[in-house]
Amino acid sequence: MIAGLSSNGLVDPLTGFDELRAVLWDNNLNIVDLGTLGGNTSVANYLNSRGQVAGAATNAVAEDPDVASFSFGSPAAQQVRAFLWQNGTMRDLGTLGGNNASAMFPNESGAVCGFSSTATEINDTTGLPTIHPFVWKNGTMQDLGSLGGFESMPGSFANGPWGRVMNERGDVVGTSTLPGADTWHAFLWSNGRMIDLGTLGGSLSEAYSINDAGQVVGRARLSDTPAVRHAFLWEKGTMIDLGTVGACVRGTATSINSKGQIVGGLGACTDDDSDVTFFRPFY
Repeated sequence: MIAGLSSNGLVDPLTGFDELRAVLWDNNLNIVDLGTLGGNTSVANYLNSRGQVAGAATNAVAEDPDVASFSFGSPAAQQVRAFLWQNGTMRDLGTLGGNNASAMFPNESGAVCGFSSTATEINDTTGLPTIHPFVWKNGTMQDLGSLGGFESMPGSFANGPWGRVMNERGDVVGTSTLPGADTWHAFLWSNGRMIDLGTLGGSLSEAYSINDAGQVVGRARLSDTPAVRHAFLWEKGTMIDLGTVGACVRGTATSINSKGQIVGGLGACTDDDSDVTFFRPFY
């Protein structure tokens, strides 16, 4: 089974952008439209082996397009809600107090992690409401908090989620701003507590994926001037620099499996950012 999105040939009259639909490509080789929550657009972000799909869908209530588009990841002008779809039914998982939420990953037990606004007030530093990660389980949405800033979410701020941002124990990894919103660090949320994973010496880090052993991968800065970042593996309280390969000077680890095998990307591998070999994959 494959979850994702598809345009449906229509244009959203509120945004002028193609209407999108969350879809499931099922075992019968059919592409199934999962629908919306009454709005014009939806997207499926991930699914588990039970056929449960997590994503984001709009309802029929108008919303500030900047706020809605952030939560949806593409142009939107209606409230965005996290959903869990199973056996033909799309369930609105609610929010942490604001108007918008997005579900990013369901584990095999049916727990879902994502992010949600906690209120409707706009922060001057971000131009958005305060955003926190959540875990939804058995009808209850739990606020995972932040590292002191106004923006905190599973996975990376810049990319993805490409890997598993929650494991079967319910541990969640992601990125949170610190007080002041100018810096952000990777976090691990486990047993009711959010842990700052630190950096490799610079000011920034982001977590991308976690396995069931609690190993976390992502990227972190070694220095700010010049800006140098490498892929990292964090385990047992220590962030390990995975280095780079050859001429490449940047790295990001995007996923780790149960055997501790890691994949990701390398950057600045040539002096020309338009060169097709400027970026390379790594294992």
